Amino acid sequence: MSSPDSEGVAGTAAMRDDLQRSGNTFLGDFWVNFKRWNLKAVRNPFVLVVSLVQPIIFLVLFTEVFGNVAGGAVNQGIPGINYETFLVPAIAIQVALAAAITSGIGLVNDIENGMFEKVLVTPMNRTAVFLGKTAAEVFRIAIQIGIILVLGVLLGAEIVSGFAGAIGIIAIGVLFSLWFVAFSNALAILTRDQESTIIGANLLQFPLLFLSSAFLPLDALPGWIQTFARLNPVTYGVDAARSLMLDRDVMTVIEVSWFGGTLDGVLPGIAVLLGLDIVLGGVAVYLLSRASSSDVK
Repeated sequence: MSSPDSEGVAGTAAMRDDLQRSGNTFLGDFWVNFKRWNLKAVRNPFVLVVSLVQPIIFLVLFTEVFGNVAGGAVNQGIPGINYETFLVPAIAIQVALAAAITSGIGLVNDIENGMFEKVLVTPMNRTAVFLGKTAAEVFRIAIQIGIILVLGVLLGAEIVSGFAGAIGIIAIGVLFSLWFVAFSNALAILTRDQESTIIGANLLQFPLLFLSSAFLPLDALPGWIQTFARLNPVTYGVDAARSLMLDRDVMTVIEVSWFGGTLDGVLPGIAVLLGLDIVLGGVAVYLLSRASSSDVK
């Protein structure tokens, strides 16, 4: 196994060669970082596997252990579907959430082995640095969500809207992941410590999942949880993905009838997630743009 120092030297040399070829344009800087972070993931796939295994365990355990009990509550709220079909969109969002946590961990790893400091002293555009890194991560998140959808279908879930609906669910999962990717990276820049980043992100992950409409319909939850769920980004992501899964409006927190049918459940969730992505993405880019090499030594 290579040491962090040797990886850092190799990464610096590769980045220098890529920068010379790209000519330091915005798109060139974006591509350099997109390529680097994908290569880094391939060389160390453990974190990616862990972020996928946990949701798979949830999918299997919840359908097998709680399927009969939870299925009754689901049928009261949304008649005619099995629990597998109800649960798969929630697990897709969980994959996006779990994988987004690894984004900040990767940045802290760069800070600890000195690679981030080397990036800061290059002439690369800071926004392109962040966007290239984020694009590499959401590319992998999209693949992971696709794996969950295939597994869900094998377990008995039905994507009523077909292949187009599956692509839409992946897109919603990616859109959902962006705000937490930004949050995870902002946390990494502020703490510059791997344990703090992991603890901070994980402290949010499970409350966000369980205090939402992910595992049970909103009406089946206690009143105080319903109140929290209406402010919870997971609810908007899950309800939008679930509307596509079922090909009908099942949005529980925003009731509109402007678009007709499924879009009434999808577009409000997309609008909320997009706003959240813009705000937190702006914060992450701001923190990255203000970072200096002295901050990360």
